[in-house]
Amino acid sequence: MTAAVFFGCAFIAFGPALALYIFTIATESLRIIFLIAGAFFWLVSLLFSSLVWFVARAIADNRDGPIQKYLLIFGVLVSVFIQELFRFAYYKLLKKASEGLKSVNPGETAPSMQLLAYVSGLGFGIMSGVFSFVNTLSDSLGPGTVGIHGDSPQFFLNSAFMTLVIILLHIFWGIVFFDGCEKKNWYILLIVLLTHLLVSAQTFVSPHYGINLVSAYLIMVLMGIWAFFVAGGSCRTLKLCLLCQDKNFLLYSQRSR
Repeated sequence: MTAAVFFGCAFIAFGPALALYIFTIATESLRIIFLIAGAFFWLVSLLFSSLVWFVARAIADNRDGPIQKYLLIFGVLVSVFIQELFRFAYYKLLKKASEGLKSVNPGETAPSMQLLAYVSGLGFGIMSGVFSFVNTLSDSLGPGTVGIHGDSPQFFLNSAFMTLVIILLHIFWGIVFFDGCEKKNWYILLIVLLTHLLVSAQTFVSPHYGINLVSAYLIMVLMGIWAFFVAGGSCRTLKLCLLCQDKNFLLYSQRSR
């Protein structure tokens, strides 16, 4: 039973991301490099968040329970700010790299920013999902019985679906974030930051898994629709894509605009 829970939750959390990698990333070596670079930037943001957390824990050492709770909230909020800061830094790096490629070899077609936003978002999401869920996933192998002390027996399943929504949200956040940077609409960056803060803050009401998942998936759907239209989609192209009548709409065939 524990093996079934392990593999089931693993495929729920990482199956869609794995499929996206296989069908849209793995065929192009340049996209793999951008994906790894995006994952590395997320890791660096985690490093800085850990340093802030270490300093804050050292300052608040031996304090009472409420202080520890507020410290945890502070750590999560700071981590979100640092992640979005490194997303912006990665955008700047990709922008400079794209401009440099065009100046060195004008005849070379550079990847579009929409494509780079998608690849970097997937890198952020995969690494975030791995670090947030891998320890929980390893515990699903046992020993022990989930819910024996009154906790939710669906803990592993809920964690898997929450990891999935975080991975997909990072993709949508990346697309919308890069579009806001391209158009210099800074309020878009603020919206991405606030939605990221909102989804992260919902984890503080952890016993209410249903509320967390419903609200997180609602935000994901709204951000997904926004990202779809930002990337150049429309109702017509969506219909043609679903009917497999417009191959140029597929991401692996996308060219820079």
